[in-house]
Amino acid sequence: METVVQFYSPRVSIRSNSFNVNKILLTGSTGFVGTALRNSLHANGAEFTSAIRTLASIKNRLGYFGEIHTVGEIGPDTSWDKTLEDVDTVIHLAARVHVMSDTATDPLQVFREINTTGTLKLAAAAANAGVHRFIFLSSIKVNGEFTTDQPFDEHSPTAPADPYGISKKEAEEGLRKIAAVTSMEVVIIRPPLIYGPGVKANFLRLLSIVVRGIPLPLAGIKNQRSMVALDNLVDFIILCIDHPAAANETFLISDGKGLSTAELVQCIAKQAGHSARLFSIPESVMALGAALLGKKAMLDRLTHSLQIDSSKARQLLQWQPPISTDQAIADTVTWYLQNRAR
Repeated sequence: METVVQFYSPRVSIRSNSFNVNKILLTGSTGFVGTALRNSLHANGAEFTSAIRTLASIKNRLGYFGEIHTVGEIGPDTSWDKTLEDVDTVIHLAARVHVMSDTATDPLQVFREINTTGTLKLAAAAANAGVHRFIFLSSIKVNGEFTTDQPFDEHSPTAPADPYGISKKEAEEGLRKIAAVTSMEVVIIRPPLIYGPGVKANFLRLLSIVVRGIPLPLAGIKNQRSMVALDNLVDFIILCIDHPAAANETFLISDGKGLSTAELVQCIAKQAGHSARLFSIPESVMALGAALLGKKAMLDRLTHSLQIDSSKARQLLQWQPPISTDQAIADTVTWYLQNRAR
């Protein structure tokens, strides 16, 4: 298998000609998606500024950050005036992410301060500064946690079930209002689970379990879950920087190929060089065990379906995911095998 550069190996072919923008402001540039995006922007010759909390937050971080502005914690009181000078496009990735076991007294209020109020403070300042386009990375959680008969698309009702999803939904609503009364264009992107080299959280835990050959009681699970490879999401974000048809649109993005949890485990095991160790037990027994262990939410994500119809992006923007699900999983497993002992 090919050697995978840590985090992300940019594909220079994303843009063969120069961007039709002057300067890009990127928030969340130290995160999983932000690291890949800034490396790709740099590889494609884009001029960009990274808004970071403190200089210490980028210590020992890999890659190119462009011009650097320290803005502190993003929230209601963040000052953006100097950071937005001469900026044509804002790509807002920074957020308080979904927390499985939140210890905040009022989680919704904390999520709102950063994800909603912080986002809208930046967007209002951007509109006042003459920014042309504001790209917002939202979440499929705005639509809900699971699908049944039909996949989610851009016409599906919004039904967030947790504080993270609610805060993203409210940010989307506020951004549309700003776009309606200013000349700034807004692009909203709702991805499902994002995976790739450098992945963390639940996908990383699943990698560890499968690579170690630990048996899993998932053979009877017949769900379907959409995911998006990091390469594909970065490619789509870059497409949205200057594509005219992306203006004031919302997009649900996925690789296009859904997998059951059992199929995902089999793909990971195959790339790791062994067979998946899957067996079946009644789902009711799994549910009881998960409830006793306080892992119901985790089990739900392994057993329920969450499908996305991303045909709007393919038809309106003529977008095609540049990397297949199989290749993206192979790259992710290779990265994990190369880095797990470090």
